Amino acid sequence: MVDYTFLEYTTYDDGAIVRIRLNRPKARNAQNRGLLVELDDAFLRAEADDTCKVVILAANGPIFSSGHDVGSKLALQEYANHPTTTINGGTRAGAELRYLQEWHYFFQNTLRWRNLRKITVAQVHGSAYSAGLMLAWACDLIVGSDDARFADVVGTRLGMCGLEYFAHPWELGARRTKELMLTGDSIDVHEAHRIGMVAKVFPRAELEDNTLAFARRIAKVPTVAALLIKESVNQTQDNQGFFNSLNSCFTLPQPLALGRDPRRRHACRQARGWRRRLARCVADRARRKDHRASSEPSVTACGRQSQVGNVVLIK
Repeated sequence: MVDYTFLEYTTYDDGAIVRIRLNRPKARNAQNRGLLVELDDAFLRAEADDTCKVVILAANGPIFSSGHDVGSKLALQEYANHPTTTINGGTRAGAELRYLQEWHYFFQNTLRWRNLRKITVAQVHGSAYSAGLMLAWACDLIVGSDDARFADVVGTRLGMCGLEYFAHPWELGARRTKELMLTGDSIDVHEAHRIGMVAKVFPRAELEDNTLAFARRIAKVPTVAALLIKESVNQTQDNQGFFNSLNSCFTLPQPLALGRDPRRRHACRQARGWRRRLARCVADRARRKDHRASSEPSVTACGRQSQVGNVVLIK
C-alpha cells in the first residue's frame, strides 16, 4: 500500500472502482508539486491494476481545486528542495528551466491522464478554478454538484493567454472561451451541463453516492469496449486538431511568463544559487508566519480574499 501525503486512494467493489481524492482542504486543494507528482503516481497505479475499471477523481474540503499553488510556504519549499527540481530541466537556467519543468509537470502530466487506459470521472464540487479545470478536463467524464462553478482567471489576473493545457475552445466553444478569459467570469454547473462539458448534475449531499453509482454503471461495460469508445473519441478530437492545438498553445505563454513572477525572473537573471536564495526566503517567511497568519489573508484564483492556510497566489 502506498501512503500519500496530499491524496487519498480508496477502492470499491473489490478494486473495480478507484476514487482518488485531492487532500489539501485548508489550501483549497491548490496543486503544489508534491500533489501533482503523487497524483501522477496514483493515476498510473490505477492504470496498472487490471482489476480497476473506472477511476474517480474527487477532492476533500469546500471546493474541488483553486488551481496551481505558486506562492504558499510549502510551494516555496518545494521550489527549493523537491526532488523533481533536480531533474527534467530543473537544473537548467532561465526560460529553459521553466519550459521543461512546466512541460513535464503541468502539460505532459495532464495529457497522460487524458489518455489513461481506464475510464476516468471527475467529481467536482464547489469551485474549479484555473488549473482545477485542467484536472477535470483530463477526465473522460465530469459530474458536478449543484453548487459547482468553473472559471479560468489566468488571463485577467496573471496576464497570460491561459492554462498550460489549453482545452478551453474544445470544452466551451471559441467565443465563449474568449468571453470568459477576457472577463474572468465563471459558469455554473447547469450551463456547463447545457454545453456538454458536464455529464451529470447531482445535489451536493448526494454527490458522493451518485458518482459511485454512475461509475458502477460504466464499470459494467466490457473493458475492451470502454477503451475503444474512449480511444475513438480521443482520436477523433486529435484528428480535428486537439493535440496539435494544445502543443501550440503551451508554447505561447512561456516567453511572457518569465516576466510575471519576480522570484522566477531573478532566477533567470542569476541561476546559480537560486535554490539557496529561495530556502533563505522560506526561512524568513517562516519567522514572520505567526504575525501574518492573523492579519494577512491570501489571494485565491477566484479573486476574493479569504484565509486559506498560507496560500499566497493560485493560478
